[in-house]
Amino acid sequence: MGLDDSSSSSSGSTPMLYDVLGSATAGILSRLVTHPLDTAKARLQAPVTFTGGRPNITFRGPLDALLRTYQHEGLRALYGGFGAVIIGGTPGTVLYLTSYAMFKDSISSAVLNWHGGSSVGENGKPSLSQGQEFAVYFSSGMLAEAFACIIYVPVDVVKERMQVQQNLHNVSSSNISSQGAAQNYKYKGSWDALRRIIRTEGMRGIYKGYGATMASYGPFSALYFMFYERCKSWSKEYIHRQSQDIDTQNNGSTTRVEDGDLPLLHLVACSAGAGALASWLTSPLDMAKLRLQVQRGQAASAVSKRDSMNHQMVQYRGMLDCLRAAYKEGGFRGLFRGAGARVIHFAPATTITMTGYEKFRSFYADTLSFST
Repeated sequence: MGLDDSSSSSSGSTPMLYDVLGSATAGILSRLVTHPLDTAKARLQAPVTFTGGRPNITFRGPLDALLRTYQHEGLRALYGGFGAVIIGGTPGTVLYLTSYAMFKDSISSAVLNWHGGSSVGENGKPSLSQGQEFAVYFSSGMLAEAFACIIYVPVDVVKERMQVQQNLHNVSSSNISSQGAAQNYKYKGSWDALRRIIRTEGMRGIYKGYGATMASYGPFSALYFMFYERCKSWSKEYIHRQSQDIDTQNNGSTTRVEDGDLPLLHLVACSAGAGALASWLTSPLDMAKLRLQVQRGQAASAVSKRDSMNHQMVQYRGMLDCLRAAYKEGGFRGLFRGAGARVIHFAPATTITMTGYEKFRSFYADTLSFST
């Protein structure tokens, strides 16, 4: 099935308003359900260290991180940074999904105009080859992430620093060599974290992780949309073949299935499978990005050179250095530390976001069209 068929419903037949409302609703719902899983992933990947380089709490896996965080710090700790995610992340999700639809349509049209279609679609018009489709999805996902990261990066910095900070009241004072430096890294909430990061690191501190975030989430978005769109095409072809078998009186001429009309089970399978695969493949990049962001926060929070020395943090010079250090520490398993938690977070998160986006967009289109 050509890309000209699959993309027509994304922005051509539905106004931008429906895309915005659908993506905002889906983004809020997804974050509400999956934020504790994201917290567990963050704490697995970047444990806070004290004297001797030992973490005050070590977790055996995602479930252990969830349970022990809840036991020691309560539900509020599992939703650390949630305010920043909702206030800043919702516009980010809207920009992310709407820009992806725009880039997908624009790039596919440009490729067809420059090179022509390699095949003919169901409507008799030229369509892109499978390889061209993959390139369009991959590049559109990467560009959408680049735009969304303008909002996502500050949100991500605040969220992850809130998530990995430990409740110091639950840690024995013998494990802490510098109460002053540790308390200076304790944020009261998302707004307090944002103010203190800007005060200690400036605006450059908020966006200093843009390159690392793009290096992590750019490939994830590119791979995710490539897998997701391909899976949707397979689903449409499968449904079309079934319709042809049932409706023989139509000589195989059946109504084309749009994205929002795909059965819920198909959308769930496509989004969950694509999210799980893309998140696992890019987990080492995410781990390096998170450690670099947390390292900047810990370095900026040291109240003196002596406190910084006592804190004994591992210093990474960049993503490659962080990846090399993780491999040296734990081999292949070290690179994929927290990968299970990342998959457990991203699979439901992308499922809720994309399934909700497709369904809510259709819902708002039908509802608002009917009301007018």
